[in-house]
Amino acid sequence: MKKGLLLVAEPSICGDQNFHRSVVLIADDKEDSTLGFILNKSMNYKLKDVLDGIRYNFNLYFGGPVEPDNLFYVHNCPSLIENSIPIQNGLFWGGDFATVLDLINSKTITPENIRFFLGYSGWEKGQLNKEVEAKSWVIVPNLYENELISKVKKDFWRKQMVALGGKYILWSNAPENPSYN
Repeated sequence: MKKGLLLVAEPSICGDQNFHRSVVLIADDKEDSTLGFILNKSMNYKLKDVLDGIRYNFNLYFGGPVEPDNLFYVHNCPSLIENSIPIQNGLFWGGDFATVLDLINSKTITPENIRFFLGYSGWEKGQLNKEVEAKSWVIVPNLYENELISKVKKDFWRKQMVALGGKYILWSNAPENPSYN
């Protein structure tokens, strides 16, 4: 799986609490594993709820079920954050955390530049390919590149369904819980 691609959850995985209506950014792909972050699952917490010393509100997102007590981040400012790991075209993850805190508190970076996640989504060798073959995911390119962080809103999955067209358009307007229909 190529870094930078987006995984859009198929409507058929509606019973999966972790990935229902999710869009996942593939941040790293190695021979034995793949790592990504769910972009569109905002949590009821803010960054300052889990970290001391944060002066400004930044939303927290559920990145996935692996290591849910650990904080991760994706950003578009590698020139400001040393040791950032490239994903694609101006999009990075990780880097020097002390610097990140300073940049937040000085308002040098904003929620348009960085997104914080509790946990990540991970797959062992071959697992993600099997899920794609089983029609759990649709793979799409990240057309937003380094603007992805600012473009992902709550309705991002629905917009991906519309962009996919065809049979997916019907799902774009379906209620989150089909039993409410």
